Amino acid sequence: MECHRMFFVFSIIWFASYLNCQSTEVSYDGRALKIDGERKIINSGSIHYPRSTTEMWPSLIKNAKDGGLDAIETYVFWNAHEPHRREDEVKIFTTLIVDMMKKEKLFASQGGPIILAQIENEFGDVANKFGNDAKPYLNWNVKFAESLNIGVPWIMCQQADAPEPIIHTCNGYYCDGFNQSSKTIPKIWTENWTGWFKDWGSPDPHRTAEDVAFAVARFFQFEGTVQNYYMYHGGTNFGRTSGGPYITTTYDYDAPLNEYGLVNQPKWGHLKQLHLLLKSMEKILTYGDKSDHQYEEYGKWQMSATIYDYNGSRVCFFGNADKDRDLRITFEGRNYTVPAWSVSVLPDCETVVYNTAHVHTQTNVLDKVNSVTSLEWQWRVEPIQHISQKHHTKPPKGVTFATELLDQKTVTNDTSDYLWYMTTVDLDESDPIWGREVTLKLHTTGHIIHAFFNRKHIGSKYAQNGHFEFDFEAIGKVKHGTNTITLLSATVGLQNYGAHYDHISNGILGPIKLVAPNNEEMDLSKNKWGYKVGLNGIEERQLFLDTEHRKWRGPENLPVNRMFIWYKTSFDTPSADEPVVLNLEDMGKGTAWVNGNNIGRYWTSYFSDKNGCDSKCDYHGSYYSSKCQTNCGTPSQKWYHIPRSFLNKDGKNNLVLFEEFGGNPENVRVQTVSLVKICAFAEEGNTTLDLSCQGKTMTHINFASFGNPTGVCGAFNKGNFDSPNSVSAIQDACIGKESCSIDLSTKTFKAALNCGSEKRRLAIEILCN
Repeated sequence: MECHRMFFVFSIIWFASYLNCQSTEVSYDGRALKIDGERKIINSGSIHYPRSTTEMWPSLIKNAKDGGLDAIETYVFWNAHEPHRREDEVKIFTTLIVDMMKKEKLFASQGGPIILAQIENEFGDVANKFGNDAKPYLNWNVKFAESLNIGVPWIMCQQADAPEPIIHTCNGYYCDGFNQSSKTIPKIWTENWTGWFKDWGSPDPHRTAEDVAFAVARFFQFEGTVQNYYMYHGGTNFGRTSGGPYITTTYDYDAPLNEYGLVNQPKWGHLKQLHLLLKSMEKILTYGDKSDHQYEEYGKWQMSATIYDYNGSRVCFFGNADKDRDLRITFEGRNYTVPAWSVSVLPDCETVVYNTAHVHTQTNVLDKVNSVTSLEWQWRVEPIQHISQKHHTKPPKGVTFATELLDQKTVTNDTSDYLWYMTTVDLDESDPIWGREVTLKLHTTGHIIHAFFNRKHIGSKYAQNGHFEFDFEAIGKVKHGTNTITLLSATVGLQNYGAHYDHISNGILGPIKLVAPNNEEMDLSKNKWGYKVGLNGIEERQLFLDTEHRKWRGPENLPVNRMFIWYKTSFDTPSADEPVVLNLEDMGKGTAWVNGNNIGRYWTSYFSDKNGCDSKCDYHGSYYSSKCQTNCGTPSQKWYHIPRSFLNKDGKNNLVLFEEFGGNPENVRVQTVSLVKICAFAEEGNTTLDLSCQGKTMTHINFASFGNPTGVCGAFNKGNFDSPNSVSAIQDACIGKESCSIDLSTKTFKAALNCGSEKRRLAIEILCN
């Protein structure tokens, strides 16, 4: 099922918190969300159930809770529950879901965990495109939602004109400047974008831990009390669920939990420390009186101090929004230096306990380790569809005719990426366009075209650079009498956001012309066209199920770099419990199945642009999706997640590939995602550095220096000052253990070093095995 209703447009959004089974009152005032009358600080994270497996949920939830989250958010995926159009009415679908939740007593008012619900999603961003219909629809949504009587508040994100009691919320990279129009409604951030999704043909996007923490601290500095990470676990777009178009199968999002559910360090740990600190100040932040001081010498909003005072206790935030300069301030007689683009948090308004630019947590270095490297392949050919003159009176199975070019999305009803367009043309020497060769010219809003003239492949083309329609032309050899033209149009995810996106046409909508060498033209747009949905091996024969009666060839004479080929093999389940991935680096484009489970589209032959990646990522300044990119000039995605629940615990697993463009399956690898080493680069202070190989053992120190080292993980260098027992101190504390804690002070490293005005810092790199 296609995800053209998946990425942003949903009916309900839920925040699930860890509550008891008694009825809970959820309310709000202008300061915060209230649970049983008590104002709360809530840090939440998006974990979407279709992008993971049921078996992954316990670990995902545990890692979220261990990361300091109070709640989990998920969308209810309309396309997953109603893949084929009925009346597609919001009322029918939302009522169905709400009734299901009520039956299971899942709303907090019934003793369940759901504390917030959302109606619509980002409608305010496109409302102006609907003219006079927008406001009545908005008002209808509000009245309808209230009529469902769920006993918890309703929210609408990006909907500034949402009438009370609906809570209008913010989405984006930064929401510190977001303010409610009413003083009776709290400041809520429903989508804090921890990174960005990836497109085919694009590098990997990254958003640094320092910048996400800066955005969160700024939000709470300026009276925010509820925020949700989008995504906290991004996961995988299995099957055909990635929309876009051109959104990749991976939906990692550079989230605190990576695609496979592993903690993404340092982002997970750096945010965890902030969550726990904010939670410890909950009463003061939600009940205290707030005062602000702007340091005008640095410009408004560049440097600010915010103080919360409650019953004699105080909390201070020092925020520096200058992206270039560390700024020095004097506050109540004490001097503080706040690094550029950072927030310092002082829970007693005296001592800086946390600064968003100072990361005191480890970096995890993951690698893909070969588990199965030698695979024996079988193969078979996917037949190319054609029609002849006789088929016009007696259509083949599954073929329908029309004397016009039809919208691919309408014909396929969103059941397949593929649609065959087939016609015939009678030509002889008396025809004005006669020639030994003719040029086929067409315009398509499909994403890929494969053209065949008289049963021979004459060319293929796909959309690039974000332009999802293009012109195509190729030369075909003419013969006397009936000439056949077959066009295979393929889509790679449908449009899933924006006003009227459901009305966007897809496929070969013309014109389609044959052009002779003398420039005479024949327009085929009104020809009698035959249409067939899908591929024989997918929709009809279901080769991915690999039942015993299927006939496969090989492994001898294995074809490589050939279009429209099916490949099949088997492999043993990798030992241990590390995530499993399929390395398809040398394949072209297609789909992969493991034990009949569709693990998604692959397109490893589509390389990202060689430009756009920086050797060093600078977190200073506002983030945007093309900032801090990596892996330029490489396949957009070469590893594809195989959840452990898709695998047989004992015995063989069946792997089936459909290759559309042409690739070499001999280099396909089954690998595991392994934590191979951990690094850290942290300043001394009143803190400890916690290290963990997460189930493995720390076996060897590649580098350790307490002084003024420089560099990054994998390329650390000692500075002018280095404690002589840097290595031995780490050796004693960590080697042979799964985890350890290091006091970042000269007490641990004994030798008192003179680093001048520099703060001493520790750089370490440790192997995990």
